[in-house]
Amino acid sequence: MSLLLQRKITIVLLVLYWPMLFILGHIPVPQVVREADVSDKSLHFLAYLILVFLLWFAISGDKKVDWRKAAVWWVLSIIVVYGILDELLQSCVAGRSCDIRDFFADLAGILTGLILFSFFTFWLAGLLVAATVIFGITNIARANLADLVPVTNAAFHLFSYAIFTMLWIQYMRLFLPTKAPRAKWLILALAVPTGFLLIVKLFSVIVCKDLALSDTIVSFGAIAAVVTAFCLRSSFRKTQGAENGNFEP
Repeated sequence: MSLLLQRKITIVLLVLYWPMLFILGHIPVPQVVREADVSDKSLHFLAYLILVFLLWFAISGDKKVDWRKAAVWWVLSIIVVYGILDELLQSCVAGRSCDIRDFFADLAGILTGLILFSFFTFWLAGLLVAATVIFGITNIARANLADLVPVTNAAFHLFSYAIFTMLWIQYMRLFLPTKAPRAKWLILALAVPTGFLLIVKLFSVIVCKDLALSDTIVSFGAIAAVVTAFCLRSSFRKTQGAENGNFEP
């Protein structure tokens, strides 16, 4: 994926995500969220971690954060101001209030992201953000989300693990040796997302959450589907003479 296309996709996602975040933050808290006993502060942290990821890489392309440059301070200022306004406006919504602790959770998500992006560029940063969001959402609720919102819960596992796997495969293509044999590539492409899935589910068991087998099946199905799609695309390119004799995903 070219840098230009990567940046365009990031901008499109930002344009979709930011209004959605505003809308969700300014409607009464759904009853199902109350029943799930979700950590509000954790949601704020994750929401702003995603926001700063999209905003930074939409502006910077694939550059790391350089605290000596003005761009990072503009991004920080924009999101901090938005976070303050967001909290103030929530006081006008029934069932919500202006909470300074929520703002500090927002700020923690912003700073965590910018510090992370000081060391990593887009693809690895995206992997880490996706992993944090998946781990957080999976274990953020004390109740079993599979029972409360089965369709939404299944959709989250399907799309989140598909996105994580796509980010991992793209990272492999760009930064790992590309002349690996097909079997080795397949093992590596499957091993990291599947290993992460097992770690998340193991943690859920450790904290005494019910292990939903359906979630695990959906998640692994998403991983396998993405890897299969990349393999099929590569095979098609080979038959068209677009690639050489080595397997390149």
